[in-house]
Amino acid sequence: MRGCKTMGKDMTDQTARAEDEAAAPAEAAATPSTALEREHAEMKDRLLRTLADMENLRKRTEREVTDARLYGAASFARDVVGAADNVRRALDAVAPELRATAQSGVKALIDGVELTERELLKALEKNGVRQFTPLGEKFDPNLHQAMFEVPDVSVPAGSVVQVVQPGYMIGERVLRPALVGVSKGGPKVAPAFRSGTGSEASAQDSQTGR
Repeated sequence: MRGCKTMGKDMTDQTARAEDEAAAPAEAAATPSTALEREHAEMKDRLLRTLADMENLRKRTEREVTDARLYGAASFARDVVGAADNVRRALDAVAPELRATAQSGVKALIDGVELTERELLKALEKNGVRQFTPLGEKFDPNLHQAMFEVPDVSVPAGSVVQVVQPGYMIGERVLRPALVGVSKGGPKVAPAFRSGTGSEASAQDSQTGR
């Protein structure tokens, strides 16, 4: 009897172990491996980084193509601007009284030259080249080139009082600075507020011409 009980117990233990071993793979299949999760996260991060790099490359390429199309013609644009200058000089050489008394053929010629200038400037603007004439503006060394100074106390010092030659922009860059005459000796810009009394106030009054 004791031997039967022992044999029965052994069989029961073996059956339990077999059931445990059969259940272990099922549990392993139901629970994702930590290594697989880590690998999945790394692959996802790598994919996102690659997509971001590709997007940055696309934007940079588009910007470079745009700059090449716009600024690649800068040398040609300078030559065309020189032709526009010559057309303007030809028109400026015609005195107003001559225009008033000119025969019909001469008037037609002048009108044709003016039309040519307008079409030339329009073609430049169509290709990103814009003319600017800074008369009355504050002198800006980034945009203007001072040719001479003009003593004029009626305007603030450092103002553009004469434009010898207009400037041109291509996109956001200066294709050619404007050649200008700048005022000298005019009144200084008054301060936004006055501080101090006595000698300090007197010094401010003398600087602002009061």
